[in-house]
Amino acid sequence: MSIVTVRNLKRTYVQGDHEVKALDGVDLSIEKGEFTVLMGPSGSGKTTLLNMIGGLDKPTDGSVEIDGKKIEDLSAGALSDLRLNRLGFIFQAYNLIPVLTAYENAEFVLLLQGKNLSERKDKVMKTLAAVGLEGMENRKPSELSGGQQQRVAVARAIAGEPALVLADEPTANLDSKTGNALIDLMKKLNTEQGITFVFATHDPKVMEAAKRVVTLEDGLIVKDESR
Repeated sequence: MSIVTVRNLKRTYVQGDHEVKALDGVDLSIEKGEFTVLMGPSGSGKTTLLNMIGGLDKPTDGSVEIDGKKIEDLSAGALSDLRLNRLGFIFQAYNLIPVLTAYENAEFVLLLQGKNLSERKDKVMKTLAAVGLEGMENRKPSELSGGQQQRVAVARAIAGEPALVLADEPTANLDSKTGNALIDLMKKLNTEQGITFVFATHDPKVMEAAKRVVTLEDGLIVKDESR
């Protein structure tokens, strides 16, 4: 069964006197274990589509299903539970909590999930080691490089063992060496842990690594290539 099913998805924004069609009838299915890139020029709709899949924005029309559940039919509480337990998010701006250490940022989702102390510690230490941050547990974001902060963001996204990770331009603020290392890390997590990744990106290196590239233009899918 598809982990994500998008049907006739539309999203219209009003800007002054104009209507802007960010998505204009998108159909898309994502299977478990995919490593998929949404690409296209600025304004093509890729970030809007990613936000719709994550339940961060509501469609004007059409539907998004995660695990066979239509997210627009869920209550606010049920949607929060879905995002907490099934989805992980990686943002271009990292979105780490500045007063928390790397350990505490990665632990945050597990606290919300109600995991006990020993389980949290075990998962966080293993996750930080998996993203190459062993020994940096007690550093706050301001004490880490951009690449290290993005690795903390990846650790936070995967610590709760989500089925699906949504990443919006995760390499945009990184130099090429650090960006390549992050791509390699996410490929490894995809292969070894079976985590499904969907990216919105301009980065050719991310596209190169993808098993599937979905191209959007003017709110429509114009190409869908599997490799």
